[in-house]
Amino acid sequence: MNFDDVCSRLFGFDSYLIFCHARPDGDTIGSALALKETLKRMNKRVDIVCASPIPKKFGIFGDASEILALSDVKEVYTAHVAVDCSTGKMIAEAYSLFLMSKNTFNIDHHVSNEYYADINLVIDAASCAENMYNVISRSQMPIDKTIADRLLLGISTDTGNFMHANVTAETLAIASDLVKKGGDLHSIAYAMFKSQPRERAELFAKIISGMRFFSDGKIAIINVTRKDVSDFNATQDMTEGFIDYPLSVNGVEVAVSIMENKDNSYKVSLRSKGRVNVNEVASAFGGGGHILASGCLISGFYEDVKDKLIREIGFQL
Repeated sequence: MNFDDVCSRLFGFDSYLIFCHARPDGDTIGSALALKETLKRMNKRVDIVCASPIPKKFGIFGDASEILALSDVKEVYTAHVAVDCSTGKMIAEAYSLFLMSKNTFNIDHHVSNEYYADINLVIDAASCAENMYNVISRSQMPIDKTIADRLLLGISTDTGNFMHANVTAETLAIASDLVKKGGDLHSIAYAMFKSQPRERAELFAKIISGMRFFSDGKIAIINVTRKDVSDFNATQDMTEGFIDYPLSVNGVEVAVSIMENKDNSYKVSLRSKGRVNVNEVASAFGGGGHILASGCLISGFYEDVKDKLIREIGFQL
């Protein structure tokens, strides 16, 4: 089934439930909101669900407040669509609900995608929002400022405001077209990258002060405990972007963020400058993502988790 056939099939239902991944970022939210707006204009019944709370910073988009918690889903939908979810695990507690539909779609951009839906539209790109742009462009619904803003949210956040190495000519061409259609890239980028609550700033200072270096300075690791987050009245979603700082240090090839989820359970984020394929590192622990940016969940004592990661990364250094 080619791209056009997938899009034709996708738009052929009367109701949709769109699934964001747990601990949502701008790409999953922006892609979901853009698709929802498009489907609504096609007179479809559509909602979005997420197994995690929506970070406050996405409140600049009023419709983000309409994203349902899992417990709020009361209706039945003809089609279920996952966006920016490389595995069913990323949908978390909502995955069992996702599988209840006879028409499941998986729209994603991760090379590690596990093709878990009936129809999988997985194309390697800087963001899922890039793929969503191409999907929506085949809907016969025009892309206006509302949809453009939501797609720009996804593109800007997953590219580090166009500073990451995943940016391609296609990325820039799509972003340019979205700006031409009324998208306000400046306001979105400012809200995502240049504005933060004091709690996040204080938490960042604490975490960066504990940054440690390994393998002759080629690996930089930051550790975020639940106590750290609580001490500054912060939330875990505020740590998004922290990992970019250790990666910016001269000599560092791989940055690692180890964030405590619960007792002896950690959410690990990995970033690389190119020498190390961190998708392979994350895959060794059941995770995945991209060559330069990946993640996984690891259980165990912190020091053991840290040592396992250093060892796995070291195979490529």
